[in-house]
Amino acid sequence: MYDTILVTLDGTPSDRAILEHVKQLAKLAKSRLVLLHVADGWAARTYGPDAVSPEITEDTEYLRKVQSEFQSAGIPAEAELAFGEPANEIIKWVEDRGCDLVAMSTHGHRFLADVFLGTTASRVQHHISVPVLLLRAK
Repeated sequence: MYDTILVTLDGTPSDRAILEHVKQLAKLAKSRLVLLHVADGWAARTYGPDAVSPEITEDTEYLRKVQSEFQSAGIPAEAELAFGEPANEIIKWVEDRGCDLVAMSTHGHRFLADVFLGTTASRVQHHISVPVLLLRAK
């Protein structure tokens, strides 16, 4: 049913909510995971894949750590780093590569901009045609 699950990560402690949930789901469904983080700092938005910054180094290390966690649990996982505006990059990834489910943690409204621009999760779910699993982080 869920051969490929795209798990979006923002590199904050709220990721744990979706990671723990998806770990169980992937085992049950025998899914392959793709862990996607979108670097959205100045260097990432300006230089894309050519960006070099402490943010990119930290993001890469974080993705490898999470990937290793899943692989140690016997769950096939790939890690990918994208560059730019998170919602746009997630939507583009789904449109270009395809998956059976997108899994995301949500924060709720944190900033006034969320109210006017919409959250990443809300924007993604309204622009893709695959199911989206949203878990609110505590």
